[in-house]
Amino acid sequence: MKTLTAPAAAALAVTLDSSLGGDAAGAYYDAQAKHLVVNVVDEAAADAVRKAGGRARLVEHTLAELTGARQTLKSRATIPGTSWAVDPVSNKVVVTADRTVGKADWEKLGQVVKGLGSRAELKRTAGEFKPFIGGGDAIHSGGGRCSLGFNVVKDGSPHFITAGHCGEQGSQWSDSRGGAAIGTMVDSRFPGDDFALVKYDGDTAHPSEVNLYNGSSQAITTAVEATVGMKVTRSGSTTQVHEGEVTGLNATVNYGNGQVVEGLIQTDVCAEPGDSGGSLFSGDAAVGLTSGGSGDCSAGGETFFQPVTEALSTFGARIG
Repeated sequence: MKTLTAPAAAALAVTLDSSLGGDAAGAYYDAQAKHLVVNVVDEAAADAVRKAGGRARLVEHTLAELTGARQTLKSRATIPGTSWAVDPVSNKVVVTADRTVGKADWEKLGQVVKGLGSRAELKRTAGEFKPFIGGGDAIHSGGGRCSLGFNVVKDGSPHFITAGHCGEQGSQWSDSRGGAAIGTMVDSRFPGDDFALVKYDGDTAHPSEVNLYNGSSQAITTAVEATVGMKVTRSGSTTQVHEGEVTGLNATVNYGNGQVVEGLIQTDVCAEPGDSGGSLFSGDAAVGLTSGGSGDCSAGGETFFQPVTEALSTFGARIG
Protein backbone atom coordinates (compact mmCIF):
# COMPACT_ATOMS: atom_id res chain seq x y z
CA MET A 1 0.00 0.00 0.00
CA LYS A 2 1.47 3.33 -1.07
CA THR A 3 1.64 6.53 0.96
CA LEU A 4 0.16 9.18 -1.33
CA THR A 5 -0.42 12.92 -1.47
CA ALA A 6 -3.99 13.98 -2.21
CA PRO A 7 -3.26 14.86 -5.89
CA ALA A 8 -1.40 11.55 -6.38
CA ALA A 9 -4.33 9.68 -4.82
CA ALA A 10 -6.73 11.47 -7.16
CA ALA A 11 -4.64 10.43 -10.18
CA LEU A 12 -4.53 6.80 -9.00
CA ALA A 13 -8.31 6.84 -8.41
CA VAL A 14 -8.90 7.90 -12.02
CA THR A 15 -6.58 5.14 -13.30
CA LEU A 16 -8.18 2.42 -11.20
CA ASP A 17 -11.70 3.57 -12.05
CA SER A 18 -10.86 3.04 -15.72
CA SER A 19 -9.08 -0.31 -15.28
CA LEU A 20 -11.64 -1.86 -12.91
CA GLY A 21 -14.60 -1.08 -15.14
CA GLY A 22 -17.81 -2.57 -13.74
CA ASP A 23 -16.08 -3.67 -10.55
CA ALA A 24 -15.39 -0.06 -9.55
CA ALA A 25 -17.41 1.25 -6.62
CA GLY A 26 -15.83 4.63 -5.89
CA ALA A 27 -12.81 5.73 -3.91
CA TYR A 28 -11.84 8.18 -1.20
CA TYR A 29 -8.68 9.57 0.35
CA ASP A 30 -7.75 8.74 3.95
CA ALA A 31 -5.92 11.99 4.75
CA GLN A 32 -4.63 10.76 8.12
CA ALA A 33 -3.09 7.55 6.79
CA LYS A 34 -2.36 9.10 3.36
CA HIS A 35 -3.88 6.11 1.58
CA LEU A 36 -6.33 5.83 -1.30
CA VAL A 37 -9.25 3.60 -0.25
CA VAL A 38 -10.92 1.95 -3.24
CA ASN A 39 -14.36 0.32 -2.99
CA VAL A 40 -14.72 -2.99 -4.84
CA VAL A 41 -17.30 -5.76 -4.96
CA ASP A 42 -15.10 -8.87 -5.35
CA GLU A 43 -11.70 -10.23 -4.35
CA ALA A 44 -10.28 -10.16 -7.87
CA ALA A 45 -10.79 -6.40 -8.03
CA ALA A 46 -9.41 -6.08 -4.49
CA ASP A 47 -6.18 -7.75 -5.58
CA ALA A 48 -5.85 -5.35 -8.51
CA VAL A 49 -6.27 -2.40 -6.15
CA ARG A 50 -3.62 -3.69 -3.74
CA LYS A 51 -1.13 -4.29 -6.56
CA ALA A 52 -1.64 -0.69 -7.74
CA GLY A 53 -0.90 0.67 -4.26
CA GLY A 54 -4.42 1.34 -2.96
CA ARG A 55 -6.32 -0.05 0.02
CA ALA A 56 -9.21 -2.28 -1.08
CA ARG A 57 -12.58 -2.20 0.70
CA LEU A 58 -15.39 -4.63 -0.10
CA VAL A 59 -18.80 -2.92 -0.39
CA GLU A 60 -22.33 -3.81 -1.49
CA HIS A 61 -22.97 -1.46 -4.42
CA THR A 62 -21.00 -0.86 -7.59
CA LEU A 63 -20.54 2.63 -8.97
CA ALA A 64 -22.89 1.68 -11.80
CA GLU A 65 -25.62 0.87 -9.27
CA LEU A 66 -25.14 4.21 -7.53
CA THR A 67 -25.19 5.98 -10.89
CA GLY A 68 -28.47 4.21 -11.62
CA ALA A 69 -29.85 5.55 -8.34
CA ARG A 70 -28.86 9.07 -9.39
CA GLN A 71 -30.67 8.62 -12.70
CA THR A 72 -33.81 7.50 -10.83
CA LEU A 73 -33.64 10.64 -8.70
CA LYS A 74 -33.20 12.79 -11.80
CA SER A 75 -36.24 11.29 -13.53
CA ARG A 76 -38.56 11.04 -10.50
CA ALA A 77 -37.44 13.64 -7.97
CA THR A 78 -36.12 16.76 -9.71
CA ILE A 79 -37.35 19.16 -7.05
CA PRO A 80 -36.04 22.73 -6.48
CA GLY A 81 -33.94 22.91 -3.32
CA THR A 82 -32.50 19.40 -3.53
CA SER A 83 -29.15 17.84 -4.27
CA TRP A 84 -27.66 14.38 -4.50
CA ALA A 85 -24.10 13.12 -4.61
CA VAL A 86 -22.25 9.82 -4.44
CA ASP A 87 -20.61 9.24 -1.05
CA PRO A 88 -18.06 6.43 -1.38
CA VAL A 89 -17.51 6.29 2.39
CA SER A 90 -21.10 5.19 3.04
CA ASN A 91 -21.40 3.53 -0.43
CA LYS A 92 -24.65 5.43 -0.98
CA VAL A 93 -26.13 8.37 -2.84
CA VAL A 94 -26.80 11.05 -0.23
CA VAL A 95 -29.91 13.10 -1.04
CA THR A 96 -30.26 16.49 0.65
CA ALA A 97 -33.30 18.76 0.85
CA ASP A 98 -32.95 22.40 1.85
CA ARG A 99 -35.38 24.45 3.98
CA THR A 100 -37.50 25.48 0.96
CA VAL A 101 -38.66 21.90 0.26
CA GLY A 102 -42.25 21.67 1.56
CA LYS A 103 -44.10 18.76 3.12
CA ALA A 104 -45.53 17.33 -0.11
CA ASP A 105 -42.17 17.40 -1.93
CA TRP A 106 -40.40 16.02 1.16
CA GLU A 107 -42.80 13.07 1.21
CA LYS A 108 -42.36 12.52 -2.54
CA LEU A 109 -38.59 12.62 -2.13
CA GLY A 110 -38.79 10.19 0.78
CA GLN A 111 -40.79 7.69 -1.26
CA VAL A 112 -38.29 7.78 -4.13
CA VAL A 113 -35.34 7.37 -1.75
CA LYS A 114 -37.13 4.54 0.08
CA GLY A 115 -37.57 2.76 -3.24
CA LEU A 116 -33.82 2.87 -3.79
CA GLY A 117 -33.25 0.80 -0.64
CA SER A 118 -29.70 0.74 0.72
CA ARG A 119 -28.37 2.66 -2.28
CA ALA A 120 -29.56 6.05 -0.96
CA GLU A 121 -30.27 8.05 2.18
CA LEU A 122 -32.17 11.31 2.75
CA LYS A 123 -31.28 14.24 4.97
CA ARG A 124 -32.18 17.90 5.57
CA THR A 125 -29.98 20.97 5.53
CA ALA A 126 -30.91 24.16 7.40
CA GLY A 127 -29.86 26.50 4.59
CA GLU A 128 -31.08 27.18 1.06
CA PHE A 129 -29.29 26.06 -2.08
CA LYS A 130 -28.41 29.05 -4.25
CA PRO A 131 -25.64 30.15 -6.59
CA PHE A 132 -23.11 32.33 -4.77
CA ILE A 133 -23.18 35.28 -7.18
CA GLY A 134 -22.96 38.64 -5.85
CA GLY A 135 -11.07 33.41 -5.85
CA GLY A 136 -9.34 34.64 -5.66
CA ASP A 137 -9.63 38.29 -6.40
CA ALA A 138 -12.90 40.16 -6.94
CA ILE A 139 -14.12 40.64 -10.50
CA HIS A 140 -16.96 43.00 -11.43
CA SER A 141 -19.44 43.26 -14.29
CA GLY A 142 -22.27 45.79 -14.24
CA GLY A 143 -23.67 45.68 -10.72
CA GLY A 144 -22.49 42.15 -9.95
CA ARG A 145 -19.39 40.79 -8.24
CA CYS A 146 -17.85 37.34 -8.45
CA SER A 147 -14.38 35.89 -7.90
CA LEU A 148 -11.67 34.92 -10.34
CA GLY A 149 -10.97 31.19 -10.37
CA PHE A 150 -7.70 30.46 -12.12
CA ASN A 151 -5.59 32.08 -14.80
CA VAL A 152 -5.28 29.85 -17.85
CA VAL A 153 -3.84 29.89 -21.37
CA LYS A 154 -5.89 29.19 -24.50
CA ASP A 155 -4.44 29.33 -28.01
CA GLY A 156 -1.36 31.05 -26.59
CA SER A 157 -3.38 33.92 -25.05
CA PRO A 158 -4.07 34.65 -21.36
CA HIS A 159 -7.58 34.01 -20.03
CA PHE A 160 -9.19 33.22 -16.69
CA ILE A 161 -11.98 30.86 -15.70
CA THR A 162 -14.82 31.60 -13.29
CA ALA A 163 -18.43 30.47 -12.67
CA GLY A 164 -20.84 30.37 -15.61
CA HIS A 165 -23.73 31.82 -13.59
CA CYS A 166 -21.69 34.98 -13.02
CA GLY A 167 -22.29 36.34 -16.50
CA GLU A 168 -23.10 35.84 -20.16
CA GLN A 169 -20.94 35.65 -23.26
CA GLY A 170 -19.87 39.16 -24.30
CA SER A 171 -20.01 40.66 -20.80
CA GLN A 172 -17.01 42.75 -19.76
CA TRP A 173 -15.16 42.33 -16.46
CA SER A 174 -13.10 44.64 -14.29
CA ASP A 175 -10.85 44.05 -11.29
CA SER A 176 -12.47 46.96 -9.42
CA ARG A 177 -16.02 48.26 -9.05
CA GLY A 178 -16.63 50.77 -11.84
CA GLY A 179 -13.10 50.26 -13.17
CA ALA A 180 -11.93 49.82 -16.74
CA ALA A 181 -12.58 46.42 -18.30
CA ILE A 182 -9.69 43.96 -18.19
CA GLY A 183 -11.41 41.12 -20.02
CA THR A 184 -14.39 39.90 -22.03
CA MET A 185 -16.35 36.70 -21.35
CA VAL A 186 -15.95 34.63 -24.51
CA ASP A 187 -17.89 31.55 -23.33
CA SER A 188 -20.30 30.78 -20.48
CA ARG A 189 -21.97 27.48 -19.53
CA PHE A 190 -24.93 27.57 -17.10
CA PRO A 191 -27.12 25.75 -16.17
CA GLY A 192 -26.11 22.11 -16.73
CA ASP A 193 -22.50 23.13 -16.09
CA ASP A 194 -21.21 26.17 -14.22
CA PHE A 195 -18.04 27.58 -15.77
CA ALA A 196 -17.03 30.49 -17.98
CA LEU A 197 -13.97 31.73 -19.85
CA VAL A 198 -12.83 35.38 -19.89
CA LYS A 199 -10.11 36.60 -22.27
CA TYR A 200 -7.82 39.35 -21.00
CA ASP A 201 -8.10 42.45 -23.20
CA GLY A 202 -4.95 44.29 -22.20
CA ASP A 203 -1.68 43.77 -20.39
CA THR A 204 -3.08 42.92 -16.93
CA ALA A 205 -0.68 40.72 -14.95
CA HIS A 206 -1.97 37.13 -14.88
CA PRO A 207 0.24 34.95 -12.64
CA SER A 208 -0.80 31.34 -12.10
CA GLU A 209 -1.48 31.73 -8.40
CA VAL A 210 -4.28 32.17 -5.85
CA ASN A 211 -4.59 35.07 -3.42
CA LEU A 212 -4.33 33.83 0.20
CA TYR A 213 -5.38 37.24 1.60
CA ASN A 214 -2.46 37.31 4.07
CA GLY A 215 0.02 39.09 1.85
CA SER A 216 1.06 35.89 0.09
CA SER A 217 -0.23 33.62 -2.66
CA GLN A 218 -0.25 29.96 -3.62
CA ALA A 219 1.33 29.04 -6.94
CA ILE A 220 -0.87 26.81 -9.12
CA THR A 221 0.99 24.46 -11.48
CA THR A 222 -1.53 21.78 -12.41
CA ALA A 223 -5.18 20.68 -12.24
CA VAL A 224 -6.46 17.45 -10.68
CA GLU A 225 -9.68 15.51 -10.21
CA ALA A 226 -11.24 15.70 -6.74
CA THR A 227 -11.33 12.68 -4.41
CA VAL A 228 -13.61 12.31 -1.40
CA GLY A 229 -11.52 12.99 1.70
CA MET A 230 -9.16 15.37 -0.11
CA LYS A 231 -8.22 18.39 2.01
CA VAL A 232 -8.98 21.54 0.03
CA THR A 233 -8.78 25.32 0.39
CA ARG A 234 -11.14 27.91 -1.09
CA SER A 235 -10.28 31.53 -1.86
CA GLY A 236 -12.97 34.09 -2.67
CA SER A 237 -13.49 37.83 -2.61
CA THR A 238 -16.23 37.87 0.06
CA THR A 239 -15.02 35.48 2.77
CA GLN A 240 -11.41 35.13 1.63
CA VAL A 241 -9.72 31.81 2.59
CA HIS A 242 -11.40 28.78 4.18
CA GLU A 243 -10.46 25.11 4.40
CA GLY A 244 -12.31 21.81 4.48
CA GLU A 245 -12.60 18.57 2.57
CA VAL A 246 -14.38 16.95 -0.33
CA THR A 247 -17.45 15.02 0.86
CA GLY A 248 -19.09 13.87 -2.40
CA LEU A 249 -18.65 13.63 -6.15
CA ASN A 250 -20.90 13.87 -9.22
CA ALA A 251 -23.32 16.00 -7.25
CA THR A 252 -26.51 17.30 -8.84
CA VAL A 253 -27.92 20.55 -7.40
CA ASN A 254 -31.30 22.09 -8.19
CA TYR A 255 -31.02 25.83 -7.47
CA GLY A 256 -34.63 26.39 -8.58
CA ASN A 257 -36.03 28.28 -11.59
CA GLY A 258 -34.82 25.50 -13.87
CA GLN A 259 -31.21 25.99 -12.79
CA VAL A 260 -29.96 22.41 -12.39
CA VAL A 261 -26.21 21.75 -12.43
CA GLU A 262 -24.69 18.27 -12.61
CA GLY A 263 -21.26 16.72 -12.04
CA LEU A 264 -20.27 18.99 -9.15
CA ILE A 265 -17.86 18.45 -6.25
CA GLN A 266 -19.57 18.57 -2.83
CA THR A 267 -17.58 19.91 0.15
CA ASP A 268 -17.96 21.17 3.72
CA VAL A 269 -16.03 24.37 2.89
CA CYS A 270 -18.09 27.49 3.58
CA ALA A 271 -18.79 30.23 1.03
CA GLU A 272 -21.05 33.26 0.58
CA PRO A 273 -22.41 35.47 -2.25
CA GLY A 274 -19.55 37.05 -4.20
CA ASP A 275 -17.32 33.99 -3.68
CA SER A 276 -18.80 32.48 -6.87
CA GLY A 277 -16.21 31.40 -9.39
CA GLY A 278 -13.44 31.50 -6.80
CA SER A 279 -10.65 28.99 -6.50
CA LEU A 280 -10.80 25.56 -4.85
CA PHE A 281 -7.34 24.04 -4.67
CA SER A 282 -5.20 21.44 -2.94
CA GLY A 283 -1.58 22.52 -2.58
CA ASP A 284 -0.41 23.68 -6.01
CA ALA A 285 -3.25 21.88 -7.82
CA ALA A 286 -6.45 23.52 -9.09
CA VAL A 287 -9.54 21.49 -8.19
CA GLY A 288 -12.76 23.49 -8.61
CA LEU A 289 -14.68 26.74 -9.18
CA THR A 290 -17.18 27.88 -6.53
CA SER A 291 -20.74 27.32 -7.75
CA GLY A 292 -23.19 27.60 -4.83
CA GLY A 293 -24.42 26.04 -1.62
CA SER A 294 -26.75 26.09 1.34
CA GLY A 295 -24.98 28.00 4.11
CA ASP A 296 -22.49 30.69 4.99
CA CYS A 297 -19.26 31.09 6.94
CA SER A 298 -21.11 31.56 10.24
CA ALA A 299 -23.49 28.58 10.11
CA GLY A 300 -21.53 26.34 7.74
CA GLY A 301 -23.38 24.14 5.24
CA GLU A 302 -22.63 22.44 1.94
CA THR A 303 -20.80 24.16 -0.91
CA PHE A 304 -20.56 22.84 -4.47
CA PHE A 305 -17.77 23.35 -7.00
CA GLN A 306 -17.47 22.91 -10.75
CA PRO A 307 -14.51 20.59 -11.51
CA VAL A 308 -11.69 22.58 -13.11
CA THR A 309 -10.61 19.63 -15.27
CA GLU A 310 -13.96 19.67 -17.11
CA ALA A 311 -13.76 23.41 -17.75
CA LEU A 312 -10.21 23.14 -19.09
CA SER A 313 -11.13 20.24 -21.35
CA THR A 314 -14.23 21.99 -22.71
CA PHE A 315 -12.38 25.22 -23.45
CA GLY A 316 -9.17 23.62 -24.71
CA ALA A 317 -7.23 25.58 -22.09
CA ARG A 318 -4.48 24.78 -19.60
CA ILE A 319 -3.33 26.15 -16.29
CA GLY A 320 -0.97 29.01 -17.17
